[in-house]
Amino acid sequence: MEKVRIGIIGGSGLYDMAELTGRTEVEVQTPFGAPSDKVVIASLEGRRVAFLARHGRGHRILPGELNFRANIYALKVLGVERILSASAVGSLREELAPMDILLPDQFLDRTRGRKSTFFGDGLAAHIAFGDPVCSELIDHVHASAGRAGVRTVKGGTYVCMEGPAFSTRAESNLYRSWGMDVIGMTNLQEAKLAREAEICYVTLALVTDYDCWHASHESVSVEMILNYLQQNSRNAQKIIVESVRTLPESRDCRCGSALEHALITDPAAIPQETCARLEPIVGRYLKRS
Repeated sequence: MEKVRIGIIGGSGLYDMAELTGRTEVEVQTPFGAPSDKVVIASLEGRRVAFLARHGRGHRILPGELNFRANIYALKVLGVERILSASAVGSLREELAPMDILLPDQFLDRTRGRKSTFFGDGLAAHIAFGDPVCSELIDHVHASAGRAGVRTVKGGTYVCMEGPAFSTRAESNLYRSWGMDVIGMTNLQEAKLAREAEICYVTLALVTDYDCWHASHESVSVEMILNYLQQNSRNAQKIIVESVRTLPESRDCRCGSALEHALITDPAAIPQETCARLEPIVGRYLKRS
């Protein structure tokens, strides 16, 4: 199977990219089930990339239904070392207005029981997750956005809620009192699993509206939100194109060795089926004599 080092996960409003050329669609089988859709292998600015529509083409999958493990595992087995993702969010700050793009560097989990680890079944591992976003990649994407002429804000906290309903006003005001910046429904699990898979991860949080704390919230129509989403998706694509064009071939961050000191279980005690299932992720650490 062709190896590609750059992965792109498109969220709401970003189900494809016209700039992708020389396309091949592949179905990747994973031990965790099927990914959200076929993965599109294509060229972008002369680089081979793997594009995955997070919610499937036609937006068929709710946030709570997403098979995050299959999505990240599929990109891992394709050879992906860096993931650029995009996601629609609501703003929890006055200064983050619709059409703005935030590059969050922190997450707060408000989901319930989502599967967000590859480990278990006889293999215990505990990754460091104090800094959940690759610092090298977020700096690169922020600089790329500047070159592309798209204003982005670097740094902030993304609240990941369960959904599919949006927040109550009480919840929205609580998050604001905690100093949170934006709210969405998908990116925390991706970030955790990407770190376990030793993949660099960054997300472009596309602000479509103010969350319900804001006085103007009730006057925002679905039509307005969709219009903001389409415009912001176009800006996100500009950033992704420039980021891919100028991305260094090699990476110097610690994401690529995130599991080096994270695996706790004695290798001799790990069930063989667990080793086989996770071979693309932990194989280099569990070579048995």
